[in-house]
Amino acid sequence: MNPGDAATPAEPVSARGAAGADEPAPGDVRSGVWWGELSPAHRVAADLDGYLGDPMDEESGPFSYKAIVEAEERDELPAGAVDAVRSWGFPKYLVPAGLGGRLTTLEDLFFVTRGISRRSVTVAVMYGSGLLAVNPVWLWGDGWQRRTVADGVLNGDLACFGVSEADHGSDVMASESEAEVQGDELLLTGTKWPVGNATRGRFVTTYAKTGPRDFSLILVDKQELEPDMWTALPPVRTVGLRGHDLSGVMFVGARVPAERVIGRRGSGLVQTLKTLQITRTAIAALSVGTMDAVVRIGMRYSRERTLYGADIYNIPVIRDHLVKTHLDLLIAECVAIPVTRSLTVAPGRLSLWSSIVKYFVPVLGEEVVASIGTVLAARGYLREGVAHGVFQKLQRDHAIASIFEGTTHVNLANVAGQLPYLIEPPEETGHEDELLADLFCWTRTPPTWEPDGRMLQLTNEGRDEIGQRFEQISEELLSAANAHAAPGVAAELKDLMSSIGGLRAKVDQGIRASEGDTGSVAALARAKRYCELHAMMSCALTWLHNRHAFGGAFADGQWLVLCLQRLLQRAQPDTVLSEEFLPSLEAAMFRVSDERRWFSLLSLAEDE
Repeated sequence: MNPGDAATPAEPVSARGAAGADEPAPGDVRSGVWWGELSPAHRVAADLDGYLGDPMDEESGPFSYKAIVEAEERDELPAGAVDAVRSWGFPKYLVPAGLGGRLTTLEDLFFVTRGISRRSVTVAVMYGSGLLAVNPVWLWGDGWQRRTVADGVLNGDLACFGVSEADHGSDVMASESEAEVQGDELLLTGTKWPVGNATRGRFVTTYAKTGPRDFSLILVDKQELEPDMWTALPPVRTVGLRGHDLSGVMFVGARVPAERVIGRRGSGLVQTLKTLQITRTAIAALSVGTMDAVVRIGMRYSRERTLYGADIYNIPVIRDHLVKTHLDLLIAECVAIPVTRSLTVAPGRLSLWSSIVKYFVPVLGEEVVASIGTVLAARGYLREGVAHGVFQKLQRDHAIASIFEGTTHVNLANVAGQLPYLIEPPEETGHEDELLADLFCWTRTPPTWEPDGRMLQLTNEGRDEIGQRFEQISEELLSAANAHAAPGVAAELKDLMSSIGGLRAKVDQGIRASEGDTGSVAALARAKRYCELHAMMSCALTWLHNRHAFGGAFADGQWLVLCLQRLLQRAQPDTVLSEEFLPSLEAAMFRVSDERRWFSLLSLAEDE
């Protein structure tokens, strides 16, 4: 069964889960990339995608676009959607394997979240909010906390992260909620709003003062509280995510055992900042899933809609939009997947890389959605018709991706703050090549996650193996292209890497000339360019580390030239795509669209 083929949601797929599945991976892996050679995350995703069925098929159950849009009109989730996801076993991918779940790497969770998001961002956000809440327990919790939360989540309980307050937003140092120490208890008082899953969630990971300047994370189990100790606030009306429980919770003298503090008392701020590194990375799956959905809708519409005697794909501007959005999706894969792997390969790098992903991929997603809106024109504005009118819902729902876990500007500020320490690369350790292979080689399985908050850092300590090794990576790239890529690719790459090198030099010059400036508009602009350069190197490294296994149009490297040209257009708008390299890309686009499979770099792998 290919992902996208219809399946009956009642089928007990959860019994199979990620193990032993023999379906093709998303993207239909062929040739030398045998099914067993890809990391298990692809297998997990194929299983879930087949189980949920083709969303275009109105008979495919609660995850059909028809059911999703009809429920949206009632501000509800589709009837049976949550039960279907639970039946498959999705909650198990929120719980580490060592605690009875199936979460072994963040890559696993990324792929299954992508699969849900291409149908319903709302359902994906419901579980994403839960992930944010439970991660501090996995990272710093004691044995009782871990077991209790793991058992609850595996049984279908939801969790929420009570950090935000109406008057303070992201200014967590201004939080007014307090947990007064009274013997062996904490007396918790305060209001958290807005919070995802605040009403439906059993567990509330609550950020509160435990001293004059100390903040702690406290595990609150509503089942332990007296009814008069807490109140759920009314649902918040939102533009998108209708049916999601976005509300709040008010504690009034709630008595909580003192041992419910997660980790060391007073470490709540550091714990929150570290926890966000994981969920910032995972949020990219919302964007990639949405991109896959809207590009698929745009492709199908462009080939079914006839104007002026031919389908509208043949209109140059429509073709341009669809080709570029497809490239953007491939770029997003190159950027996001390695960072999901870094949780277990290089967790100390997440402070920088998670903010790059959180800024870049959702922004790319917003641009893709807007571009497909141009393709659909008036049809994209309707709540019916093309794909049952789901486009407008996807458009509204995806807008949250740039807001969650720090807005676009917050994440750019995080990047800008580290740039002065990155322009002088530290002495190499000798392990850089192996680290990059672990991050970028899709046929390698990342190590299993053994949660330990000490492994996460608040800064990268001046290291960025992806950005700082430009010269070495460029040399390796051009050497490989000269020997193995399709004709003309090496020459194009030589010119592209020269242009990219020029952009890097300008960023370095700007940092050196503005010493100490990490908060101005100009500093954020430099951070934005650094994220784009990171994306360029990620594309190059993805080709370098997978060309041997994938073969075919992937190994030819034409897609890499196109992706780098597409990225360069952000800095140099007059950059044009190499028209002679487009046929292989378009052939994959058409094939994947016709066969209703994921849009992915894997679709460029060599045919059998």
